[in-house]
Amino acid sequence: MFCVRMRAREQPFPLFTDSKEPVSTKSRTRSKTRLSRALGIALTPKAAKYLEKRPYAPGEHGRTKRKQDSDYAVRLREKQRLRAQYGIREAQLKIQFEEARKAAGLTGENLVEQLEMRLDAILVRSAIARTTAQSRQMIVHRHILVDGQLVDRPSFRVKPGQLVHVKAKSEGMEIFQVAAAGGHVDVLPKTPGYLEVEIDKLQTRLVRRPKRAEVPVTCEVQLVVEYYAAR
Repeated sequence: MFCVRMRAREQPFPLFTDSKEPVSTKSRTRSKTRLSRALGIALTPKAAKYLEKRPYAPGEHGRTKRKQDSDYAVRLREKQRLRAQYGIREAQLKIQFEEARKAAGLTGENLVEQLEMRLDAILVRSAIARTTAQSRQMIVHRHILVDGQLVDRPSFRVKPGQLVHVKAKSEGMEIFQVAAAGGHVDVLPKTPGYLEVEIDKLQTRLVRRPKRAEVPVTCEVQLVVEYYAAR
């Protein structure tokens, strides 16, 4: 009998699985909460409440003071934080990084600004959706229009000047009635200046390209740049 030592590999987030088995709402919430505690950031309003009660990593040794992380581990965690806050796969983030690297300006700032113009992110920032998961559900179920045209891709990049709004036939649904009444406003970050929101009409306009300093994302983007640059 013998054992083979293998190089440690980055583990995927439990939520970003390709499995076709349905995931219950309770399981998804629990997974998001554990991931939030592991990364030290609140990924959903409900996770924020759990973090207030348990501001330490999950698991048996969550309260234990850990040894100092290596430079690689620090960069990896920042990349995971960014990826988790937008709920995207590794391949998607890498594609966005390559595009940001080739564009004029600072790569890290370009990366966050590009991600912020995703349709699913726009709905959350506008408080039309409470979470990224809910935002995606709205989009893939064909409830969202951009300049009057149906869009069912969460990754669709909204251009400055475009109007995002809920389809008229869908406005009467409870999920949208809650949003129109301002049900998510108090649990989400303040609406950033690059959006012009009319929440009672369930519509928002991207008035200009976001600036990194305005984007309510917790991440040292330079560490993300260094992570990919070293690979």
